[in-house]
Amino acid sequence: MRYFLLMIVLISCKTIPQGSFEVEQKRDFPDYSELKYWAAHPQKKDNADRTPGSIYEDMQSEAEADVFFLHPTTYTKEKGNTEWNGNLDDEELNEKTDETAILFQASVFNGAAKIYAPRYRQAHIFSYYTRSDGYDQSSAEQAFELAYSDVRKAFEYYLQHWNEGRPIIIASHSQGTTHAKKLVKEYFEGEPLMSQLVAAYLIGIPVSKSEFSELEPCQNSTETGCYVSWRSYQRGYLPQWKDGAEDIVVTNPLSWTTDTLYVPASENDGTVLYDFNKGVKKGIVDAQRHKGHLWVTKPKFRGSIFLRTRNYHIADYNFFYANMRENAKERVQAFLQRENQ
Repeated sequence: MRYFLLMIVLISCKTIPQGSFEVEQKRDFPDYSELKYWAAHPQKKDNADRTPGSIYEDMQSEAEADVFFLHPTTYTKEKGNTEWNGNLDDEELNEKTDETAILFQASVFNGAAKIYAPRYRQAHIFSYYTRSDGYDQSSAEQAFELAYSDVRKAFEYYLQHWNEGRPIIIASHSQGTTHAKKLVKEYFEGEPLMSQLVAAYLIGIPVSKSEFSELEPCQNSTETGCYVSWRSYQRGYLPQWKDGAEDIVVTNPLSWTTDTLYVPASENDGTVLYDFNKGVKKGIVDAQRHKGHLWVTKPKFRGSIFLRTRNYHIADYNFFYANMRENAKERVQAFLQRENQ
């Protein structure tokens, strides 16, 4: 679970944005006709093409659906990260994105769909904490808006030049989900594009039951035109935002339902741990919905003794990698079957 442990270390540092958001320095949109502005794309070799171990195969070349993947925040508190938004020409930041989110998360979908993952000027991780810490909330909001403007531009370019009417999965994690929720509302709800939506995997950020006017939570493993969502915590732990949690949608990724039934780790087909190349390890993590949280028993693996956090947010994909991979295939197949009836 290298990604998990790496990110815990990184967010413990202290660098935060300095000064106010300066929009005049941020006006130029990335040119999404250039592949360098895509962290993953079917026309380039990238980490979304890789599979853990040797039991899976990258099927993008023959896939009949697409996934538009929005990566989580990788612009965190390392020394020198003092702007409100990340720089798309920052090679170190891009490599970090590619070696973490694209490898450990976006690759989940390469057995079911062609993967499109835009780089975008992501808001600094600190932007999520300005309200509680008494800092510049206005700058944080502008940072998120700038990031979403890139996401919107990338999605429009994808639709105009590459989609060609194919079924679409929207997939995201953390900050990616902050933007994906807006994207779904703007481009799918009440729009013709809704008919192309296989499902939305809105992971790592709470999604309230009233978030969407039309889109409903998926209730089983093959339902389409719906969404799934969860955020993982150690069993028994309740975060500070526990009040109001009953309004949060939680999907159990081992049963693909929203009920509260416990699903044992024996139903978990594979977790990605430290080394992506070593494949998945079965039976590591169980899952159960508790109010607005996905509770999992603390996993046991080599090195887990050092896992002190009870917030497993970083591992939302890692924990359920194999089950997510299979589910994406099932939903695409179900979508295509219904389209052909």
